[in-house]
Amino acid sequence: MHSIVKPLLAACAAAAAGTALAAGFAGVPHANPKAPGFSAPNVLTPELVEVIVAQGSTRLENPAALDFGGGATSVITSYGYYGDGPFLPLPGDVQSATHDVEATKSEPDKNTYLVLRGQRGADPSHDYGTHFLFQGHEAGAATVPGRRASFVTRINLDADADHRVTLLAAADRDGRPLPPIDGSTWDPFARKLLFTAELGAGGGVFQATLDFPSVVEEVAAMGRGGYEGIQNDSDGNLWIAEDVGGATVSSTNRSRQPNSFLFRFVPARRGDLTRGRLEVLQVLSLRTGEPIVFHPGQLVADITSDDQKDLHTYGKSLPTRWVTVHDTASDGTAPFDANALAKAKGGTPFRRPENGVFRPGSRFTELFFDETGDTDIRTQAAALGGFGSVFRLTQASPSAGQGRISLFYLGDAAHSGFDNVAFLDRNHVVFVEDAGDTLHAQRNALDSAWMLDARLDYSDPANQPVRLLAQGRDPSATIDSALSGSPGFQNDGDNELTGIHVSDGDPSPEGILGARVPHPFRDGWRAFYTQQHGDNVTWELLPARGEPPDLE
Repeated sequence: MHSIVKPLLAACAAAAAGTALAAGFAGVPHANPKAPGFSAPNVLTPELVEVIVAQGSTRLENPAALDFGGGATSVITSYGYYGDGPFLPLPGDVQSATHDVEATKSEPDKNTYLVLRGQRGADPSHDYGTHFLFQGHEAGAATVPGRRASFVTRINLDADADHRVTLLAAADRDGRPLPPIDGSTWDPFARKLLFTAELGAGGGVFQATLDFPSVVEEVAAMGRGGYEGIQNDSDGNLWIAEDVGGATVSSTNRSRQPNSFLFRFVPARRGDLTRGRLEVLQVLSLRTGEPIVFHPGQLVADITSDDQKDLHTYGKSLPTRWVTVHDTASDGTAPFDANALAKAKGGTPFRRPENGVFRPGSRFTELFFDETGDTDIRTQAAALGGFGSVFRLTQASPSAGQGRISLFYLGDAAHSGFDNVAFLDRNHVVFVEDAGDTLHAQRNALDSAWMLDARLDYSDPANQPVRLLAQGRDPSATIDSALSGSPGFQNDGDNELTGIHVSDGDPSPEGILGARVPHPFRDGWRAFYTQQHGDNVTWELLPARGEPPDLE
């Protein structure tokens, strides 16, 4: 066993045992263990229950076979599966490099909830109701060589079984297949759904209409990058978290070089996403006053630098400023590599920031965003964000050019791989894990959803996150975990927590996440998440006893 593993596992067990009553939730004392051949149910804090709103095998009301040229097709049949095989391996079937034993999982990702009127679907005679949950799908089926096709769906929460899920789009307005999609949000100023593709220089932001079928097109002004989380503010700006993994030091030291950036797109006119400037966050060193920047070819220097230590130390506040990397007024609208320009312009790299959200009631002056980290217990940057982190970025206004950044929470082996995020009220924020199969096995613990209190100082060991949910592993994901590593096997293993979303569905600017203080489970506020991989179930969270828990 690696020399660092034993103490980290001990810390993991100690932290798991320390869950305490907080903010109306008793919490869940332990994560579900990972054991070959064994599935496990989700375990929720006793104040909550969950109900299925859609699952992978839910048949689309309008399944489609799409032709992308060259004889390549992508058959889309169900909410979480493509039509390229059975949902589970047939008895006696064997996975090979040229034969898949089961259908490709589409992996529905981030959820966006809206209350709308007049929505149409494939059946012109059906009343689809007023409550809808939108998502892009992260995994894609192979089409032409080197490309994967994905799609956008809408869960019709008021509809019957035959009309439960509508396929909105699987191609852009020019007929090109949609890329695998990660993040999503609703822009009330542009009146468009926005989706992100986490594909490095092949990724980007795509806007989609609410019509059926939806018209989708790339937003070239925001560039191309490994974009994931996307968040609005009241000025019409868009904040984008980029997730691009950096180079690792070695096979025995799995620390990755910080290689991703936090971007802000400032439109020339609020609601028009075709013109504007893309900015990158720059953090200034407390030691030299100079920007903390990416150093090509200097892995160890970036991973263990004093500046990275300051950035990941409780109680230290570092100055920030926004730097323009591209402006359509002077640079045009041709596609560009946002990550490369961010490095050239002196942006500050982070350890895979995936998502962020504004604190409710802060008037969009306080952003909490996470780093996923290395998701490997062998990281030797544990005190430098190797297990992930949560930062608090504060500014005088959402469009301010300067601000401050400080560490809010430093992850460890028990709390690692933070991904999606949602505020439950003004003070309590939930981060869900995407620790991955490797770290699951290393710590013998599947993913969890953690609640933190924005008023607490987490440098004090007495203050610990509260586990609201211990993610289980459904039988389908258990089979996929066993097949992982088989020649050509295309599906991920253990279930992943994603798409945590708390919203009242208001499509106006007042409904932007962070504009109002949420009231979960009352006054129209609803909470959703997706148990990605395996059966790809999307859940709604509800109070177990009919009355919402008292969070204060």
